[in-house]
Amino acid sequence: MASPLVGARGRGAVSNAGGRFESQVSEAFDDGWTAADEGPAPLRTTVTAEKARVIITHNDSPDVSFDRSINPYRGCEHGCIYCYARPAHAYMGLSPGLDFESKLFFKPGAGALLERELRKSGYAPRSIHIGGNTDPYQPVERRLRVTRQVLEVLARFNHPFSIITKSALICRDLDIIGPMGAQGLARPAVSITSLDRKLARVMEPRAATPEKRLAAVRQLSQAGAPTAVMFAPVIPGLNDHELEGVLQRAAQAGAVAAGYVVLRLPLEIKDLFREWLEANLPDRAQRVMSLVRQMRGGRDYDPQWGKRMKGEGPIAEMIAKRFSIARRRFGLDRPIAPLDISRFAPPPIAGDQMELFGDGDEQAPFVSAR
Repeated sequence: MASPLVGARGRGAVSNAGGRFESQVSEAFDDGWTAADEGPAPLRTTVTAEKARVIITHNDSPDVSFDRSINPYRGCEHGCIYCYARPAHAYMGLSPGLDFESKLFFKPGAGALLERELRKSGYAPRSIHIGGNTDPYQPVERRLRVTRQVLEVLARFNHPFSIITKSALICRDLDIIGPMGAQGLARPAVSITSLDRKLARVMEPRAATPEKRLAAVRQLSQAGAPTAVMFAPVIPGLNDHELEGVLQRAAQAGAVAAGYVVLRLPLEIKDLFREWLEANLPDRAQRVMSLVRQMRGGRDYDPQWGKRMKGEGPIAEMIAKRFSIARRRFGLDRPIAPLDISRFAPPPIAGDQMELFGDGDEQAPFVSAR
């Protein structure tokens, strides 16, 4: 495997081209002043507070298994080159390339925002997915604890949730996820894209190593939470040969379910991914893109519902068949009970008149915040 030719050390994207809404385009060039053996300057991560009025995002996508989600962060320092969330940075006048990995935004007071929404009159509980866009356990979470705030509120309200990550930091919150998982209120998933440390390092430079992710699966399972593994994305010619191995190791670690998604290259990601391939895997670049296009009707990407997640054609069909066989072989196809929404109950507010009608030990369901 060739080492990265350009870009910043420890980052995924090779460049920082402007987004699709920019009227001007800038391009780096060699002015002759940089020494031949001098690498690019270190790229520092900045984190900016984002003023938010709501914390729950709703969607009506027919091929997504949830209709509401919470994303504590915009941008992701993990730097996964294939991340489908990259184009969202263009809406902020930033690059989906290196800006996406280094210019992050967080939602302060996320817990208070969530509590306010859950207490609204007429709120109908349904499972909330955490991390549907960017990773809720990226490195800044260790310090900012935004995801932790969200989980603490969900725990107090007995509100069901699912959560997905590539980080072993999820184990910090076993005290919440374990008991809620055992009660049918939480379903964690760990994304494992490769067991090859070298490939994982260049493809997902600041995410946890494959072994640490498997260890997270084991700890979550032992804590009582039914844990799934996501083999996503499947990239033909790059990591597809690892499908069976990843599912087997995950099952051995205690996973009870599995899923997969094939590589998606919408908008700016197609150029970033091709650029990354040429820089890091030049001997495989053409073959990988050829196989990807064979799953997308000859294009880099097909956004049609029902096709964007799984692709089409012989290669996509073979991946689906292999996944089905492996999932069954390793016991990852057993039915799992849906998350329990019946236990949702907003806790009483201190001083609420409802406390006059009880001894303080009983939880009054659906107490109004007003």
